[in-house]
Amino acid sequence: MQKEHITIALADDDEDDRLFFKDAFEELKINTVVSTHCDGEELMKYLHDPETVLPNILFLDLNMPRKNGFECLLEIKKVQKFDDIAIAIYSTSSSEEDIENTFVQGANIYIKKPSEFSTLKKILSEVVTLNWQYHTSGLNKENFLLRM
Repeated sequence: MQKEHITIALADDDEDDRLFFKDAFEELKINTVVSTHCDGEELMKYLHDPETVLPNILFLDLNMPRKNGFECLLEIKKVQKFDDIAIAIYSTSSSEEDIENTFVQGANIYIKKPSEFSTLKKILSEVVTLNWQYHTSGLNKENFLLRM
């Protein structure tokens, strides 16, 4: 019998970051299906496609061309069929303004992109094994920013 898998989507314009992200999941040996998207427009087209199996967790870079992560977050939060997607902001920015704005707009967690591959694996493992139902019910600013 096939174990249930976790569906993951990443929207990030940096090709290396997308590759490291996929490699990290392969090394973690967590049963996941990972899709990657190079910008917000491509991501939103994917999410709105009736054939798409919606991700359990969406990792969203903030700084992307055509449609940035913040614009995607606002759009996702307006669509009821996306209500069950956990949204992890995944950005190089550690700006308090970005953290505050994404928190207020309903993202579930904020992750500053790590520079080390081993740290990335640790972060992804932590995020994927998080009990999202518990985490989001007690969501506050202190547990919003993931620190490793």
